[in-house]
Amino acid sequence: MDTLENEVTPALQIGALRKAFGGLPATDNVSLEVMPGERRLIIGPNGAGKTTLFNLITGDLAPDAGTIRLFGEEVSRLRPHRRAHRGLARTYQIITLFPNDTLEHNIALSQLGLSRRRWNTFRALTDYADLYGEARRVLGRVGLEHLARRHISEVSYGEKRRVEIAMALAQNPRLLLLDEPLAGLSREERVGVTQLIAGITREVTVLLIEHDMDTALDLAERITVLHYGSVIVEGTRAEVVADPKTREVYLGDG
Repeated sequence: MDTLENEVTPALQIGALRKAFGGLPATDNVSLEVMPGERRLIIGPNGAGKTTLFNLITGDLAPDAGTIRLFGEEVSRLRPHRRAHRGLARTYQIITLFPNDTLEHNIALSQLGLSRRRWNTFRALTDYADLYGEARRVLGRVGLEHLARRHISEVSYGEKRRVEIAMALAQNPRLLLLDEPLAGLSREERVGVTQLIAGITREVTVLLIEHDMDTALDLAERITVLHYGSVIVEGTRAEVVADPKTREVYLGDG
């Protein structure tokens, strides 16, 4: 029996989203739905509009037109921090960490951003033992608790990628955007970060941009292909890989 009670609200629902720069469309009438717990991969050649799409979802860019709904709520006009409070977190293609601070301090800062305690400028961050305890717990989830007091500048590139993911996870997101989390990693590092992503609880919906096709295709149930800012193919791995448009614009065939 079909009832409204059986309907599931999408974690992310985008409708006719548009963004242009100097008259050139970077995101051109993009519509998609990502269901709770889903692992969705966004692929496409350079300049396809993948990171622009992420920036629109997070509020780092304002859309020219269209709608963005997080768990049923229209958020396209909300500031980025308001979206974060609604369960949205992300990592960036270019690592954005504080290199002269420790790993646990970076994680504690990410938690403080969602806490009212951030307004208390008369108290040192190190006074909040609970934040540092949680920071070490989250670092344990990504295999870095033993490096909690090491400075960011002293750890490897792959470990920095793990810290970025840990910072996002520390915010207890409901929707996590990962922008090329495997970029620049060695083969061994890619294996470790891939295992980390695969181990994220299904309570978190994951939207992933990645160029490492062999690895990324194994992480996602559904795939969206962008080209010149538009969705040209969407479906399961088998459907997307078999589609001639995918081979033509992304895999280089045809």
